[in-house]
Amino acid sequence: MYFNKLIFIFATTCMTLVTMNAEAVPAFARQTNMTCATCHFQHFPALNAFGRSFKQGAYTMVGGQSMIQSDNLSLPVALNASLVTKLRYQKTNGTDKTIAKNTGDLQLPDEAALIIGGRGTENVGLLLEASLKESGADNNFNSFKIHFNSPTDDGTNLGVVVFLTDAGGAPYGFELLNTGAQRFMRVAEDRKAIAAQQFIGGTGSPGASSAEGFAFVASSNNYFVNLTLWTPDHGSVAVDGFANYFRAAYMPTIGSWDTAIGFQIFSGTAERTDTGTGLADNIDTDAWFIDGQAQGRLGGKPVGFYFTYGTAKATAALDNYFNTNPNDQKALSVLAEYGFIPNKATVYLGYLSGDNGKAANNKDKRLSIGMTWLYSENIEFQLWNTSYSGSAYSPVPAGGDNLTSIMLFAAF
Repeated sequence: MYFNKLIFIFATTCMTLVTMNAEAVPAFARQTNMTCATCHFQHFPALNAFGRSFKQGAYTMVGGQSMIQSDNLSLPVALNASLVTKLRYQKTNGTDKTIAKNTGDLQLPDEAALIIGGRGTENVGLLLEASLKESGADNNFNSFKIHFNSPTDDGTNLGVVVFLTDAGGAPYGFELLNTGAQRFMRVAEDRKAIAAQQFIGGTGSPGASSAEGFAFVASSNNYFVNLTLWTPDHGSVAVDGFANYFRAAYMPTIGSWDTAIGFQIFSGTAERTDTGTGLADNIDTDAWFIDGQAQGRLGGKPVGFYFTYGTAKATAALDNYFNTNPNDQKALSVLAEYGFIPNKATVYLGYLSGDNGKAANNKDKRLSIGMTWLYSENIEFQLWNTSYSGSAYSPVPAGGDNLTSIMLFAAF
């Protein structure tokens, strides 16, 4: 009954908003004097080929803005900023009323951040996410990166990215695909139901954990390679050695389709002498993934297909940062999104089959169905339902085995 009510509210809201306009645009749109749709496929935050090119160029492309120029400076006259927020309502079907989502959890906001980014000077760009929501983090710089890029005459970009993040994982340094390999780059909101890299996790998750380090990047319009030296921390920490993250993807255009196939390998040990975070001095990382996507049109309508598969190895000492269970964690996910009203409305269907690595009750299957509606290019409504099955939900846990959510996602 509550799901039907949510659909009615969502549909009524969408019809009401069709004729309305919004003129505010995020930071990169201000810098480039281009609309949000120039860089995004169907809806944000998913990138299209142009958006990937902008990111490869270290966010330095400019458009109509005036510049402060000298022999050793190239800076926009304005500091480009955005307010990004997610306002969300979620309800599960569990019977334990002490769990907020079982009664209906109104999250105002779920997330709120000030985003500052763009050109720092020629071939150097930055991105800062500063939290506007009270949290237990040791600083409000949730995520920050500065990208030093060196473009070559043949169209290759060579660069180094210095980064830290509280929740983006090692891939935050540099990532271009929309598969969920990195937490902030996915098509649908329920990340653990649509991407293996988000489902798998122990102390931390491959695509969603604290991380800081250095990414060494080579990229062009049809590939990118990323070698990252990182440690799973957020803020100042004594580091004796870095763990390794290697990412590569091939991104060919096949006919009119924008496609990609890639892999990720996490390996090595982050060696530290600072135990103030409560983690062990040395942190082992062991996981690998493959993923892919295809974005194009069918019958004149935009369509996207996405898949991920991966595993995090079980270790005898149960000390893999990504898996603290006795058996290997594994997951396969597929998702398709169809733009039934181009540049306005989509529906999607996603399925994930996972193994949580536990000795028993280890099978975890998740089916997610949802829709998005763009009120404007920078204001998006999402409605989705995820159902859970498999031995991990037998018996049904206190938090239930079904989740319904409605969300307003906006960037100004």
